[in-house]
Amino acid sequence: MPDRYVRFVNSRMGKGLAKRLGLPPAAPLRRYTVGEAEFIASASLGSAPGGTCEAIAKETLTQCDITIRRQSDDDRIDGIFYDASGIRTITDLNELYEFFPAQLRRLNRNGRVVIASAALDDTTESDEAVIVQTALEGFARSLGKEVRPGATVQLIRVPAGAEQHLAAPLRFFFSRRSAFVSGQVVSLDARCTASADGWDLKGQTAIVTGAVGGIGRSTVEVLAAYGAHVVCVDVPAVKSELEKLAQEMNGTAVALDVTSASAATDLAAALPSGADVIVHNAGITRDKTLARMSREQWQTVLDINLEAPRRITNELLNSGKLNSGARQVVLSSVSGIAGNRGQSNYATSKAGLVGLTHALAGPMREREGSVNAIAPGFIETKMTAKMPTMTREVARRLSSLGQGGSSVDVAETIGWLSLPGSRAVNGQTVRVCGQNLMGA
Repeated sequence: MPDRYVRFVNSRMGKGLAKRLGLPPAAPLRRYTVGEAEFIASASLGSAPGGTCEAIAKETLTQCDITIRRQSDDDRIDGIFYDASGIRTITDLNELYEFFPAQLRRLNRNGRVVIASAALDDTTESDEAVIVQTALEGFARSLGKEVRPGATVQLIRVPAGAEQHLAAPLRFFFSRRSAFVSGQVVSLDARCTASADGWDLKGQTAIVTGAVGGIGRSTVEVLAAYGAHVVCVDVPAVKSELEKLAQEMNGTAVALDVTSASAATDLAAALPSGADVIVHNAGITRDKTLARMSREQWQTVLDINLEAPRRITNELLNSGKLNSGARQVVLSSVSGIAGNRGQSNYATSKAGLVGLTHALAGPMREREGSVNAIAPGFIETKMTAKMPTMTREVARRLSSLGQGGSSVDVAETIGWLSLPGSRAVNGQTVRVCGQNLMGA
């Protein structure tokens, strides 16, 4: 459903009226489109004294054909990178004020801001170092609410010695693929020994459950565009649609109910060469307040959303069908982080998936792989289009970007975490919510 508010506040008449009435701005987002530039055009770089990340950032952005502009220039820029890993004292926080104001005034709409900081485990030399590195989270999230419309801000925690792994989040956050991701704190895995490259999925097999739905279909399309052979999984009731999708993407269709006793073994049998990526996307809602919820509504949601991913993952791991270096992505939800009225079953299951991610991070690292959760916020789907108008409008505005996301926003984030070069991003929960105001 088109967002008329975004259109209005960006129209000739609407801009002035919105400003006079104090309405929140919301710029049309520039998403990645095949045939157009994937990355932003230009960026400025800065660093606090003692930082260790600026060199790899400059190398990565240059490889992405992003022009590096000098801090002293007056011309406009599309991105800002700041290396805050050297900040160790409260006085050092003044470096942020010395750098950012002038650069933010140069930043274009739909710009990108990325801050690199030390990992908290690397700051045990003093309590003050831990304090200021944690303070950077508040700075980054507040900045996300101040930048120009459509712009995003992220914080990446980089363990000492893991600077080379910074390339993966930089490539995503400075691209048009991350248009609806903002206000996120991503920590790189200090113990990751996997290669820090690999930016496509050619020759690899990816599984997507719940493939026929909006986010599932977009995910299949993104992974196929990266070169993966996609095994599309969904319930037998949509078999014909599933087979059509798989044929369009040159993939394989597997019709099964993920809650069935044989689902895990049946899926393993359909993977003669194993799998390199698995996306646990299948999920349902059965909304009722807990006092009015039936046992079936409670149990069905937990079985599909939480127990099925756990059981399928264990079967694929135990049978050796998850190849060495495999990446897993599970679909959680902002509701699982913040809770939501009438969704105690759904929020329980989605929070449980964050727990599953934490539990599997170690075993996946040992296999040189990774596992991460994605928590979508308000995403424009057929379901949200049926919401009452006022409820939908309020949900759209509860983010720093002032609008809802699309299924492709979630799919692009899944695609990033599925790449071999992203394996140092492990055990993380990334919200695709436009920096939604609900939750942490």
